[in-house]
Amino acid sequence: MTGQTRTLVVAGHGMAGHRLVEELRTLDTAGAWRVVVLAEEPHPAYDRVALSSYLDGRSAADLGLASPDFFRDPRVELRLSTGAASVDRAARTVQTTAGDTVAYDALVLATGSKPFIPPVPGHDLPGCFAYRSLTDLDAIREAAVPGRPGVVIGGGLLGLEAANALRLLGMEPHVVELAPRLMPVQVDAAGGSVLGRRVEDHGLRVHCGVATAAVEAGPDGRARAVALADGTELEAAVVVFSAGVRPRDELAGPAGLDRGERGGFLVDGLCRTADERIWAVGECAAVAGRCYGLAAPGFRMAESVARQLCGLGGDPFGEADMSTRLKLLGVEVASFGDAHAGTDGALELSRLDEARGTYAKLVLGADCRTLLGGILVGDAAAYGELQPFVGRALPSAGHRLLAAV
Repeated sequence: MTGQTRTLVVAGHGMAGHRLVEELRTLDTAGAWRVVVLAEEPHPAYDRVALSSYLDGRSAADLGLASPDFFRDPRVELRLSTGAASVDRAARTVQTTAGDTVAYDALVLATGSKPFIPPVPGHDLPGCFAYRSLTDLDAIREAAVPGRPGVVIGGGLLGLEAANALRLLGMEPHVVELAPRLMPVQVDAAGGSVLGRRVEDHGLRVHCGVATAAVEAGPDGRARAVALADGTELEAAVVVFSAGVRPRDELAGPAGLDRGERGGFLVDGLCRTADERIWAVGECAAVAGRCYGLAAPGFRMAESVARQLCGLGGDPFGEADMSTRLKLLGVEVASFGDAHAGTDGALELSRLDEARGTYAKLVLGADCRTLLGGILVGDAAAYGELQPFVGRALPSAGHRLLAAV
């Protein structure tokens, strides 16, 4: 490492991009790096996981991740409302959306992901929104009509968050999910059934196993209703699309960088692209071809790259922990390990308590002792005791959970 200060450009100031900069600020005690952060949004990095709380009284500042000393650090230049428009690898420069050119010694792509909007007729009508950013929520708040129905397309984690957002705005939310159950990635059929009943108790109308055919316009040209493939028509003053995300990798092609099979900047276990000066972290990074949509894997990537930039070596990414514990509309849900019993010889043990509205499933190995994963709906108190034991002998908490009451 030379004594000359080098320039790191971070394209994106989401949760992973911010973690990278914070780690570098901590580790770079010699001041070897100057950091230019290109933040496409008008807000500094914020807690996207807690997005719906923005409609429940919390402000953009409350959700902000940057401390006051971050903004005072002379080593960091934060450019808001400025994204990366293109990358010239030969010249080692980034052209910004503001028309500036920034030279780099190292570049980290942290461009995140964008909402997937199903190309159904009427998806782009006024009154249709994505659910991804504070700007999206400001627009939804402006359009919300208390007492009127709203429809969310997508019944996964973000879809239920969006439905709760409409509920907080006084609307009557419907959720449409193509899969036969809510949160199909995290829970199984029995868990989805319990979850569906519990969220309906909180005022949601759930429509699973049906596709969206079109968004219908009213006389004023705005979204008026959502037509489903089974012939049902749902009145909708607001339509929110929350049908998954796609990695923001549009910089890859023009820059000659490889993409993963399902998108994302293709990187190795150390989050390096084929260009030794360019890394990618977070939801836009296809590590060994796979993208991860949770915050925790993105944080691990960011920490590894920060160590590499400081000459400290980085831990290879390896397997990501995709465990999830959350509370949606007052309903606790947790999913961890091999929750869907995909391991050969796996054994599923479950308990359904209709009276309490709870469901618990544990997945054991072929030896009937090793905990491989599990699903908890309605009561996730045991998650903290169970999740650390994945790959080990079932702890006493598991036996208690499955015992008859």
